Amino acid sequence: MNLSKHPELLDKLASSYALGTLRGGARRRFEALAREQAPVRAAALIWQSRMSSLNELQAPANPSPAVWTRINNLVLADQEQTAMQQARLRPQAKSASVGGWVRSLPLWRGLAAAGLVATAVAVGMGAQTRQQLTHEIAQLQTSLQAAPRIEYVAVLSDDKAAASMLVTFDAKTQKLTLQRVGNFQEAGDRSLQLWALPPAGGPRSLGVLGADKVLRLTAAENDVREVPTLAISLEPKGGVPSATGPTGPVLFKGALIQKVI
Repeated sequence: MNLSKHPELLDKLASSYALGTLRGGARRRFEALAREQAPVRAAALIWQSRMSSLNELQAPANPSPAVWTRINNLVLADQEQTAMQQARLRPQAKSASVGGWVRSLPLWRGLAAAGLVATAVAVGMGAQTRQQLTHEIAQLQTSLQAAPRIEYVAVLSDDKAAASMLVTFDAKTQKLTLQRVGNFQEAGDRSLQLWALPPAGGPRSLGVLGADKVLRLTAAENDVREVPTLAISLEPKGGVPSATGPTGPVLFKGALIQKVI
């Protein structure tokens, strides 16, 4: 099955794979497809990157001594409540004297007071927990808003179908990110140049690549919308004008897929 033709299904499977909810035979089939299809590998990498960034949102923190005090109070209250229930179930003599009941009043009063204390502690902890959750949710929302919004992805491969470049486009920041995943390195007097290959018209230059492992280029969404294919050619140092089109050999090429998230 070619998942690149079903972007919504690919995105759901990749997210489930990264979250660990894709299991058993379905997980093994997805891994097999990822080994065979570069777009599937790219989708899995993107979601794994998102999950790893979310795992780093919360810094580790030790609980305050007050937390242990509250836990101890709750344990004591639970023990006292158990004792009260056992006392109620304990068989009582039918002819119990009034004096016996009077002698048991301190016990009942103590248990009632303990129950009130436990209730107050539980209410206080509930309010504090809600406040902490609200704060954590707000932090998570802020982090998610700051996270990249990847809307397009492409894996560019050579003529032997070996993946050489991972390309993603963040519509929010209007940035193309290119990551070298192969071993190719151009000579010092040459440059790699990225081209959009629209369905109509000639190739359009999207920028010249440097020698870095990861490179970011500025691009508008109109530059990549409805562009089915991206290509990278080997050009003279500094690249060539967009109007001339590629003058050197096209080294890498691949389909540009719009993500449905």
